[in-house]
Amino acid sequence: MLNIVLFGPPGAGKGTQSEMLISQYQLVHLATGDIFRYNIKNGTELGKLAQQYMDKGQLVPDEVTIKMLNAEVEKRPEAKGFIFDGFPRTNPQAEALDALLASKNTSITCMLALEVPEEELKMRLLKRAEVSGRADDANIEVIENRIAVYNNETAPVKSYFDKQDKLSLIDGTGSIESITERLFKAIDAKL
Repeated sequence: MLNIVLFGPPGAGKGTQSEMLISQYQLVHLATGDIFRYNIKNGTELGKLAQQYMDKGQLVPDEVTIKMLNAEVEKRPEAKGFIFDGFPRTNPQAEALDALLASKNTSITCMLALEVPEEELKMRLLKRAEVSGRADDANIEVIENRIAVYNNETAPVKSYFDKQDKLSLIDGTGSIESITERLFKAIDAKL
């Protein structure tokens, strides 16, 4: 089973690149942001709780995130593998993901970390707000807070997977196609 953590700050292109990886490797895309939005839109208890944190640009607590993610994995027992997009965001989440996958007799194959300069991230998010209407992308203060949270709390997760020799740093700038080719090359090197 091919299990990929697609990693990077808000606006790095994880959602866009996930589509390319899904097509190439027939994987199931599990984006915690999409899972949160689904739960919020449908008014689930977990969704209401997640919304309180997302509105402030903060991370949703681990136990909420893990419960949502586990439910999604269990819905797809036939999957050839998963792309985890936006998860894990902390070392305890990385440990919980390893435990979850181990309980299903599989593991993370690689973490692909998209690296994008901060100013470009801000421009991408503001542009995405215009196109998608996502409120969390329209406010520069919230964007800056989300990037700061990523840098301070989330980026250290790279070292967790680096210690397992599963980390690949990917230049997330340039054309969508050139970034996709870099991702394919990194995955194929891990297979």
